[in-house]
Amino acid sequence: MEKKKGKRRRRRPPAASRQSARLYGLAKKAGAALKSRRLMLATAESCTGGWLSEAITMVPGSSEWFERGFVTYTYISKREMLGVKGRTLAKHGAVAEAVVREMAAGALARSHAQVAVAISGVAGPSGGTPEKPVGTVCFAWGAKRRAMRAETKHFSGDREAVRRKSVEHALRGVLAALARR
Repeated sequence: MEKKKGKRRRRRPPAASRQSARLYGLAKKAGAALKSRRLMLATAESCTGGWLSEAITMVPGSSEWFERGFVTYTYISKREMLGVKGRTLAKHGAVAEAVVREMAAGALARSHAQVAVAISGVAGPSGGTPEKPVGTVCFAWGAKRRAMRAETKHFSGDREAVRRKSVEHALRGVLAALARR
């Protein structure tokens, strides 16, 4: 049977596939940057529930630069697994720059990684307050013997969109932190 030659029409992948491809691309870039510097990454996630670690481990060979991930959804898990202080949680709640700073510091202290990223937020559809509406997400990036950087973002969209945007932002932050090294 003879194959027809000619122009093939490329089918555009569905939106979910494009989003996965974007996350994969960011994770691959972060991995290349970490690997070239001989650094390992640890993640400390709350509202993303392990999605950042999943995006990272989509990349073949990620074990060369991804040390471990902590999924700490509750106050008690943040305290037990990452050493977040009870008084920090009591004063600020889980969605606060002070908390993600302690999460990132705890991930560094409780792993063999040299770089860490932490995420905690209100993904929705409920749980928001006037001070911390749905879409509020706090991030921290840190490295051993380096100053910690934290910031708060406000993302629009449903629960999945807020979580996906959080993973993307966390990976972009890892790239930015490595560019400053």
